[in-house]
Amino acid sequence: MIRYLQIGGLLAAVALAAMAQGAAAEPLAALPPLPATKPAQVALGRLLFFDPRLSGDASISCATCHDPKKGWGDGKALSTGYPGSEYFRNSQSIVNAAYYRRGFWDGRMDGRDLPTLVRDHLTEAHFMQADGRLLIERMRQVPAYEEMFRKAMGGEPSYGRILNALAAFVQTVASRNSPLDRQLRGEAGALSPQAAEGLRLFQGKAGCIQCHDGALLSDQKFHALGVPEHPAVYAEPLRHITFRRYMKTLGVPNYDNLREDVGLFGVTKEPADRGKFRTPALREVARTAPYMHNGSLASLDAVVDFYDQGGGAHPNKSPLLRPLGLSGAEKRALVQFLESLSGEPVVVERPTPPEYKLRTLGKN
Repeated sequence: MIRYLQIGGLLAAVALAAMAQGAAAEPLAALPPLPATKPAQVALGRLLFFDPRLSGDASISCATCHDPKKGWGDGKALSTGYPGSEYFRNSQSIVNAAYYRRGFWDGRMDGRDLPTLVRDHLTEAHFMQADGRLLIERMRQVPAYEEMFRKAMGGEPSYGRILNALAAFVQTVASRNSPLDRQLRGEAGALSPQAAEGLRLFQGKAGCIQCHDGALLSDQKFHALGVPEHPAVYAEPLRHITFRRYMKTLGVPNYDNLREDVGLFGVTKEPADRGKFRTPALREVARTAPYMHNGSLASLDAVVDFYDQGGGAHPNKSPLLRPLGLSGAEKRALVQFLESLSGEPVVVERPTPPEYKLRTLGKN
């Protein structure tokens, strides 16, 4: 992992620190179109996404933590890592992943380079722990895959082609036709009266748009909110081992005594970035509970209550957070608006990956 972080060095840290600063909110808008993808590459990537042979022990697939039926997350507060380990953060939905500028809660990778982001998920020890050389050999033992790679990618299975095919598929997992989008297109009544009131609060009294703006409903910056620590990270040995190993790999000072997830600080080592995490997009948010980087808030009602109280306690807490004084009716309206941010479900039925077949020695 650390070899990726070293690319760009100081410039990457400066860019991340700049993104952590506030700026004027952008108006809400529809998502812009993404570059076109080739159907054959998407079809191949779809098969690979659900194929457990892409993990080290061939027991889990990308879809294990990014399940279409669970909002393309896993529905857990803290995700389950590679077999024999547990993870210490919430598994984010990959819906609209192609629109993010930075990847992961702590922004440690360039989100605009999807193939490299996919590679990190495949190779990271606590995710899928796969060796790219092994993946190539597994693909070559499946004649159907060999044929698909030649047709879709122009050659036999290779590590780069595996990554590019998966990236092509992930790029197609995007929001579409939400009630908010229809409202923005001028469709009268697309939002219920209560959701429309929630939109007014979102942009006004509640101030949500200060960080959840633009087409993605995320400023894509980093903020400290004072989210309470999840006790399981420090109480459960397997999660704590993962936590300490991760922080050590990033070179976080005093990692062995940490009792807080330092977020962006782990990447930049800037004290002002301690406790900051990337603002998640709110599109499809009703389908992706629980919430926050550690899944500590179980419902949208709990999230609204958290912000109504002005967030939690943290030395670096964003100055944008303050008690809101929302009434019960206003809180319900905000939740109704948040629920209107989910569009037509991005449904992908789980395919059956092709099978291994014996190959004759001495032949391709």
